[in-house]
Amino acid sequence: MPVPNPAALDFLLTRRSRPAKTLQAPVPDPATVNQLLTAASRSPDHGKLEPWRFIVLEAGAMPRLAQAAQACGEALGLDPEQIQKGRAQFDQGHLAVAVIEVQKPSAKIPALEQTYAVGGVCLALLNAALAAGWGANWLSGWPSHDRVFMTDALGLDDHERIAGFIHIATETTTPPERPRPDLDAITTWVNS
Repeated sequence: MPVPNPAALDFLLTRRSRPAKTLQAPVPDPATVNQLLTAASRSPDHGKLEPWRFIVLEAGAMPRLAQAAQACGEALGLDPEQIQKGRAQFDQGHLAVAVIEVQKPSAKIPALEQTYAVGGVCLALLNAALAAGWGANWLSGWPSHDRVFMTDALGLDDHERIAGFIHIATETTTPPERPRPDLDAITTWVNS
């Protein structure tokens, strides 16, 4: 018979990301961030390739990243609203972890499985932060897909890309519940 963990299951059934724009200082200290990164790194990893790494973006880095997003958006010819949206998470950010996908050569593990593993790390980090009592949100946006931003702002190599920015800080408001998927519409049971 399995041994249930009701507290963990209740957390997963009620978890809710916190909008990044509602997060404020204080932020977790380095020891706490390391604990959250340790929890995130326990994600499933076929082949034990560890196709990810972390860049912890502290408050002092946020203005530089906002400016980098601004410059990239202007170079791309984006409209001012898109540029503002791209830089907003850095203008408003206090601490974020950039989860970086690092594709590893493997004859056995396809690149797509490595991408899935990195997505699992993002969700695990988000959930670890929420479980530890912090407000957290997983953001991406056009800067996270722009190669110039990746290279110039974060120093990524060609075989690396941003899987997401996990913003972690103090929750200021509890968001209302939102509609959830209709399980009957998206679930098929197969018995033969």
